[in-house]
Amino acid sequence: MKTIFVNEKEQQRQWFIIDAAGKPLGRVAAKAASVIRGKNKATYTPNQEMGDFVIVINAAKAVVTGAKETDKLYHHHTGFVGGLKTFTYEKLLERHPEDPMRLAIEGMLPGGILGRRLRKNFRIYAGAEHPHTPQNPKPLEV
Repeated sequence: MKTIFVNEKEQQRQWFIIDAAGKPLGRVAAKAASVIRGKNKATYTPNQEMGDFVIVINAAKAVVTGAKETDKLYHHHTGFVGGLKTFTYEKLLERHPEDPMRLAIEGMLPGGILGRRLRKNFRIYAGAEHPHTPQNPKPLEV
């Protein structure tokens, strides 16, 4: 019996849309990362880009539990001496409403070349509007 391998170019790829309003940030990110990676398909291969495209809307309205709004810290280093910048979740949400969701999804994707290619397969919007209606995205429940 031979194992059937599907080429990346032969793979049928779809667009999905997730509404994050009122849903936990981590659950939305985990579901999105799983679909981007292609783990929901029978043709999943860990070393190939076999996943679908994901659109996350209302990312600014995703909720976090406990005291994470004031206690969760995000770090960024500018590359210069003494250039470590630290933001709380609520400050980051004020400045860039899509960033907490983007960082959560990127943290669940693999590192290396495959992870950098997979980062191009999702779009995040703070509001409910998006320019991807011609792709006919299917709603995905979390």
